[in-house]
Amino acid sequence: MASLRGPRTVTAMDAMSRRALIRLALLASLGAGILSASGQNSGAPPLRFGILPTGGPAESSEDWQPVLDDMSKALKRPVIGVSVSTYEGMYRAVLDRRVDVAFLSGKLALDSVLAGKANVTVQLARLDGAPGYRAVLLAHKDGPIPNLETVFSGSKRWSYARGEAVSVSGYLAPEAQLFARRGVNSDSYFKSVKVDNHQNNALAVANGEVDLCSNNSADMERFAKRFPRQNAQLRVLWTSAVIPHAVLVTARDLPDADKEQVRRFLLDYARGRSAQAAAQLEHLQRVHKLAGFIAANDSVLLPFAQIEHSLELRRTRDGRWVDEAARQARIDRVNAEFAERKAILEAGSRRTAPR
Repeated sequence: MASLRGPRTVTAMDAMSRRALIRLALLASLGAGILSASGQNSGAPPLRFGILPTGGPAESSEDWQPVLDDMSKALKRPVIGVSVSTYEGMYRAVLDRRVDVAFLSGKLALDSVLAGKANVTVQLARLDGAPGYRAVLLAHKDGPIPNLETVFSGSKRWSYARGEAVSVSGYLAPEAQLFARRGVNSDSYFKSVKVDNHQNNALAVANGEVDLCSNNSADMERFAKRFPRQNAQLRVLWTSAVIPHAVLVTARDLPDADKEQVRRFLLDYARGRSAQAAAQLEHLQRVHKLAGFIAANDSVLLPFAQIEHSLELRRTRDGRWVDEAARQARIDRVNAEFAERKAILEAGSRRTAPR
């Protein structure tokens, strides 16, 4: 697609502030160990907090850092922010036990729970009380794609930017609720497919580097604040059903006392009408306009398991098989796997006590 002419565009690299670039340069191969100043002299070992890179690793770390500082003061121990550049990198950190607590998307949390490495402790709550967010498909408002009909007017016509395969809004929801329902696999349908984070994908469409991208309503709120001119260049072509909010998980083998300390801190954070609560609420505004956290357990991940199940079923039914018996055998396996996952998540709901 030819670049749309206009004033100098902000590229993904330009999007990072000088301060963010300096911080990004300090990230190790896994991610940054950003130590909260308070609690450094405590005898307790550092608590490692994994931060999902919803925009970029540096920006995401900066957004969460005030919350981590407050956690360090409250728990009287160092809290280290572990930031990575990809969703897969954060999943590896969970599997390799390099984080104690982590902010994860529903899909990553689901995989972590099913792998026996973590359990859900709280779920994010937004200031506006919305029960979740929505995946969206974006195009340039002055580009050649005014509607969905044009998107599906022929394969290999358009370029597409999406999230990683473990991103719910960046991949799973659009794939299950939009593309698969039209008998399309996005990875083979488009002329080219670019995989990146939500912020960079939105910039790529605004700058005319790609025709379309997946994204989500929560991240686009942050995008509009950071890049108002680029946001004004975007058009929403499609929105998904409501996706439940992301969660925080704790490592399964983290001591129970530590789990309860973390859980209690999060549930009490930004609650009440004190000056401290007001300051904490301001800190949360940097993270998807959060109002706080609500008690949750593994059962909140069931909708994400259902999204995966419906996508796999549709692909199985639409796929080519040697005969109908082979297709049915695969359908039976998909249904059996979902039933097993559902049982695991429901068992997890009984392990976590309510507030």
